[in-house]
Amino acid sequence: MVKNHFFHKCHDSSNLSRDNMLLINYLSVAFILFILGVLGIIVNRKNIIILLMSVELMLLSINFLLLTISSFIDDLNGQIFAFYILVVAAAESAIGLSILVAYYRVKGSISVKFINLLKG
Repeated sequence: MVKNHFFHKCHDSSNLSRDNMLLINYLSVAFILFILGVLGIIVNRKNIIILLMSVELMLLSINFLLLTISSFIDDLNGQIFAFYILVVAAAESAIGLSILVAYYRVKGSISVKFINLLKG
């Protein structure tokens, strides 16, 4: 009788334990990256470039989480959703940086305290 390799792999207790530990490590990295992004926003409120980088770090940590979970449960939907988030994050960065360049050309500074002058 030939054993099903997938069934044997999934129900081996040592393999399950190792996979769970690997998943916990990946989740810890994603959580630490997200917390670093939140701290970057909270601590530094004067530099717009660092604020944008912190938002990007938070989006990338969520992407890392989606990719980790989707590969752990063998589902492609999380990977496709992570791709869409990357596309939106790239567009957000391009638009945000172009607004900052236009603002810098007009005012000569990109300080956060003068950003309320952008209201129309």
